[in-house]
Amino acid sequence: MNFEEYAAKKEVLMPAGVPIPRGRLCKTAPEAAHAFDEIGPCVIKAQVPTGKRGKAGGIKSADRAKDAEARAAEILGMSIDGHVVETVLVEERAEIAREFYAAVLHDVASRKPLVLFSAEGGMDIEEVTATRPAALRRLAVELTQGLEPQAVRLLLRGLDLDGAEEKIAEILQALYRAAVTYDAELLEINPLALLRDGRIVALDCKLTLDDAAAFRLGDLPLLAAREKQTELEQLGSANGLKFIQLDGNVGVLANGAGLTMTTMDVISHFGGRPANFLEIGGEAYTKAEPALKLVLSNPGVRSLVVNFCGAFARTDVMADGVVKAWQSLNPTIPVFFSIHGTGEEEAVNLVRDRLGIEPYALMEDAVKAAVEAAR
Repeated sequence: MNFEEYAAKKEVLMPAGVPIPRGRLCKTAPEAAHAFDEIGPCVIKAQVPTGKRGKAGGIKSADRAKDAEARAAEILGMSIDGHVVETVLVEERAEIAREFYAAVLHDVASRKPLVLFSAEGGMDIEEVTATRPAALRRLAVELTQGLEPQAVRLLLRGLDLDGAEEKIAEILQALYRAAVTYDAELLEINPLALLRDGRIVALDCKLTLDDAAAFRLGDLPLLAAREKQTELEQLGSANGLKFIQLDGNVGVLANGAGLTMTTMDVISHFGGRPANFLEIGGEAYTKAEPALKLVLSNPGVRSLVVNFCGAFARTDVMADGVVKAWQSLNPTIPVFFSIHGTGEEEAVNLVRDRLGIEPYALMEDAVKAAVEAAR
């Protein structure tokens, strides 16, 4: 789940001890004018869970209350990367001396939290890593040990930070504690600004939390930004199906998130492109027809892989649902089955007898055939 800047700063950074500018969330232009009266010269910032807001015209400066109202009116209602701006953050304008970059993310490769820091903040970090990879310092942290002060000092050693080393070290440790506490996949500050008065503050924040950890995060998930969904994804949600539309041409129906992801990986391995994520395990097997309809509604789909692996859930029960859906919808695209596990023999016979299709003995062969058929 992703969070907008204001929620990330107020609910996560500030409680962790990371300084943030004074700010107020506003839903209307007149509210922005009132906020100016409290805050003074400010920036009006669109609150949407995406980057490059400034380039899109979603961040504007104001020197007077009527300017704040006018700028807020311009930003509210904008569409930025598909997100309609419903609120703006009116935030005190910072007198910036230097900009840094700091983040903690979950590193899949090492399975450890990774602390990142660069003395070149305020710009696209992707550009920094591409053109000057040495400018981004990395520190993988053992969860059992935590982020120790000595490790932070080594991370920052040799950098010219205008005397702010100790303050930055404290902020990195606070950032790490917050990231671990909230099961953050990404907690990023860019820029982390050294102000002309010597303060260091977080001027922006990106926060992505692990959906699976929502149950232990109290009310925080309630503040997550609404997901931007395609029409098909919205239809999937309405039917209680977790459907993610992709830009490939091989549709996927599988039981279980892990098997679905594996199927997508195998499609990519054979040079194909998955058209969707959609798993119909658990109770979702009863929704085979709306699930199949979702997959077929994606205009890019040119073939379909049905991949079932039964354990507690029987493959013959799942296959029966898909066969009925197939006969009801009567699509014309080629479909390739792979069926293994509990109820396998009955499921294979069912697909063979009612659809006249022979399931593949190996998942790899079914996927490879689907990839070739989609070309």
